[in-house]
Amino acid sequence: MKRGEKAVLAIIGLVLAAGLLKSLLQVEGQHDRDIPFYSTASADVARKATDIYRSNNCKDCHSLWTLKDALQSVPAPMLDGIGSLRTESWIYNYLSSADPQSVLPSRLKKEYRMPSYSKMPDEERRVLSEYLASLKVKDWYLEETKKSEYEKLTGTEPPK
Repeated sequence: MKRGEKAVLAIIGLVLAAGLLKSLLQVEGQHDRDIPFYSTASADVARKATDIYRSNNCKDCHSLWTLKDALQSVPAPMLDGIGSLRTESWIYNYLSSADPQSVLPSRLKKEYRMPSYSKMPDEERRVLSEYLASLKVKDWYLEETKKSEYEKLTGTEPPK
C-alpha cells in the first residue's frame, strides 16, 4: 500500500471513529431525557397495582408508561407522572369518592367520566393509590405534564 493511500485510510478511520464516539456520547448524554417518567414503588406494590389496574380495565381510558398514545380515543388523563401532581391521600380520596366529579369535575361526556371505585376493597384502593402516587415525572418534563393535565381537564391550553 502506498503512503498516500495509508494517509487517506487513516483519515477515513479517524472520521469514522470520531463519528462513532460522538454518537455514543450523545446517546449517553441524552439518556436521562429519553424517558421522563419513573416509579418509586417497591416491586411488590407495583405488581399488585398492575394486577388491580388490569382487572379494573383502567387501560381502557388511561395510558401509562407512554409519552403519547395516538390511538387513545377517550381523553382521560394519562397517569404517567400523576404522583408529581397529586398526593397519595388525594388519590385515595378520589378513588374512594362515591362521586369522583365532586372531587375533580370532568368535562367529559357522562359515559366517559371516571367511575366511582368506592366499592373496591379498601386494600386495593390503598395499593393503587400508593402506586399511582409513586409515578413521578423528571423535573425537566414537569411543566409539560402539568400542561397536558390542564388541557385534558379543561379542553383549553393553560394561561400563560
